[in-house]
Amino acid sequence: MYKIIILLLSLFLTVNSVHAESISKTIKKLGINSSAVSVSVKDINNGHLQYALNDKSPKLPASTMKILTASAAYDVLGPDYKYKTTLYKSINNDLYIKLSGDPLLKSDDLGTLIDIAKTKQIEPKNFYIDDSVFDKTEWGEGWQWDDDLNPLMPKFSAYNIDNNLVRVEIMPTYNKRPASITVKPFYPLSFINSVITDSKQPTKIKVERNNDIAANMYNVVGTVSKAFVKTIPVANPKMNFVLRLEEVIRDRKFEYYNSIQYATLPDVGIYVVDSIEHGLDNILRMILKQSNNYVAETLFKTAGAQYAQSVGSQENSIKMLNAYLNKLGIDAAHIRVVDGSGVSKNNLMTADFMTDFLVKIAQSDNFELFKDMLPVPGEGTLKNRMLYFKDNLNAKTGTLSDTSAIAGYIKTRRGKVYAFDIMICDAKTSSADKKNIEEQILRTIYTNY
Repeated sequence: MYKIIILLLSLFLTVNSVHAESISKTIKKLGINSSAVSVSVKDINNGHLQYALNDKSPKLPASTMKILTASAAYDVLGPDYKYKTTLYKSINNDLYIKLSGDPLLKSDDLGTLIDIAKTKQIEPKNFYIDDSVFDKTEWGEGWQWDDDLNPLMPKFSAYNIDNNLVRVEIMPTYNKRPASITVKPFYPLSFINSVITDSKQPTKIKVERNNDIAANMYNVVGTVSKAFVKTIPVANPKMNFVLRLEEVIRDRKFEYYNSIQYATLPDVGIYVVDSIEHGLDNILRMILKQSNNYVAETLFKTAGAQYAQSVGSQENSIKMLNAYLNKLGIDAAHIRVVDGSGVSKNNLMTADFMTDFLVKIAQSDNFELFKDMLPVPGEGTLKNRMLYFKDNLNAKTGTLSDTSAIAGYIKTRRGKVYAFDIMICDAKTSSADKKNIEEQILRTIYTNY
């Protein structure tokens, strides 16, 4: 009996060694410096390590970190959590709008609340905003100051509305004359307009902030032959929110003519006029399938507030995350998380940690729900990637300058399911080549394991 066990163990180790060698050969064939690549592959049923390369070397996780922070937030908030933006009326005939930081809130939602107040014939003396749900920090630690025009990285706050973005519309006028520039919806921006209408030239425009003159001053340079739209984040979400609120008050012809003020909602003497609510299902899909940074940061902060029963802050969010990892029994000593989206280059993760986490999730009651939230080939951030695998891959991608990553679950030809994490941090390899390397590693896993 002892000899049989030894023989079976020997066969297992031999087969496992052959599998591991196949991945190593694939990486070597692709010509990348192996020190730039971290890989971990584990069996989801028992957590046994199948392959490792630099798996304990900390690297930038990029947006794969959303797997971690979104899971922690969901655990704290629960499936029935709803963001609520609520309009209250006081016995003194004042209106209060209590913000929740709802990342899905739109101007039309504010219009709905004002319409209801108008239907109830409320004519307030004062109109207050309660923004006490979050602290005043509007960007993540380590976010790049020179990337503040990136529509994928808007500020996030209690004043979230319309994704905290506006559209700069640049239209041709008469040939060889300056183009016209408008901002929709209205937001106070100023432009040094050096865009020339030229029907014979392709539209090519560069927009950059001119901080030497003023915070909301932009240089706009180039030629335009057809309509051009540049979406940019607002520099001041609070001002943007107030502008949108004033706009719906005016458009709905609501009887209020004073300025918008700020105050904490009283504990007594108030009643609910109505609320706008948004649940977590769509929010989680936006985070995990579309990799929406703005939504991810807001959810992370919301969960931190819920955990601490206090104001939403990055400090409380990190405490929430650490408590969640401790509950799962995962050692977080060798990772560093500073934001909710993975945008910051101050984040550090190991492939070994990520696959440990994925194995824990695979063994939980919420596994199927969680796996379905991850993109499959042909959708979300995998819309044009990994099509070879069809429905055998559920994975979250991550991209930063010099960094590409992918993590999730793969079902092999033999029907086995593995948790995997691949991180490539290499300045000399193009983004497209990094993504090709990821796919070739996964093809090797799919074929040989």
